[in-house]
Amino acid sequence: MEVFVAVVESGSFSEAARRLDISSVRVGKTIAQLETHLQARLLQRNTRRQTLTEAGKAWYNESLQVLAALQSAESRIEGLRRFPAGSLRISAAITLGSTVIAGLCSEFQQQFPEVHIELELSDRFVDVIAEGFDFAFRIGELPADMPLVAHRIGEYRMVIAGAPGYLAQHGTPQTMEELTAHRCLRYSNWNRLNVWRNGDSLLWPKNSTFSCNDGHALRNAALAGAGLILQPRLLLAEDIAAGRLIALLEHTLPAPRPVNLLWSQDIHSVAKHCRFIEWIISKAPEKLC
Repeated sequence: MEVFVAVVESGSFSEAARRLDISSVRVGKTIAQLETHLQARLLQRNTRRQTLTEAGKAWYNESLQVLAALQSAESRIEGLRRFPAGSLRISAAITLGSTVIAGLCSEFQQQFPEVHIELELSDRFVDVIAEGFDFAFRIGELPADMPLVAHRIGEYRMVIAGAPGYLAQHGTPQTMEELTAHRCLRYSNWNRLNVWRNGDSLLWPKNSTFSCNDGHALRNAALAGAGLILQPRLLLAEDIAAGRLIALLEHTLPAPRPVNLLWSQDIHSVAKHCRFIEWIISKAPEKLC
């Protein structure tokens, strides 16, 4: 189609060849193959000039529309590579997602308003590829055979804390063993994969006076003096800084766990993915230090 349009608009095979930077012979062969394929003569040619047949006029008009649509499609794909647009589906753990990731996603969307974000918060283990997620934030060590790209963006530190009023009434524990004598608030979504242990011993008492599947609710209970809390530091940092909660036993907690951003290996060519990766890598570490 491109060769035929060039012949029509330039008026000759030789001019079309110069326009397309190919040989005149190739132009002639292409037009002959096109006429054979369509089983119709498109051009009437003589020694002085060429004219379009009725079939040639119809093919020329259709070719212009097809080539314009093709150029528009190519421009759209090029735009997707250059300018972030479209949807991003992201998975994160509940506490991490609500305290850090939601804010980072909101800031990203302010920079790139054509990107629509669906953030799913859940403490379950999601299958990034099978469930159609573009990205997932995962806490903890990753398996060596994982079929995803991973980039470490920070650390997930835990903290034990209690309200000043509770500690004044019940005393301040000096060792982990003393926690069994205290009223402890328990996160009920802990399981064998994410519970904190020291060898074979639980780092948090099995028996709790208050349990909940939401870290923010446990934080409110701790602020009200209901007991001691073990939760991510990023959830309790402002309360500790303001003196509403007192951090306890800081030197006895295990090492922080890594936080990784995960994505499929084949998404680098699209701008929304590239920019999101760049954004998280540059912004997340200061939130997760």
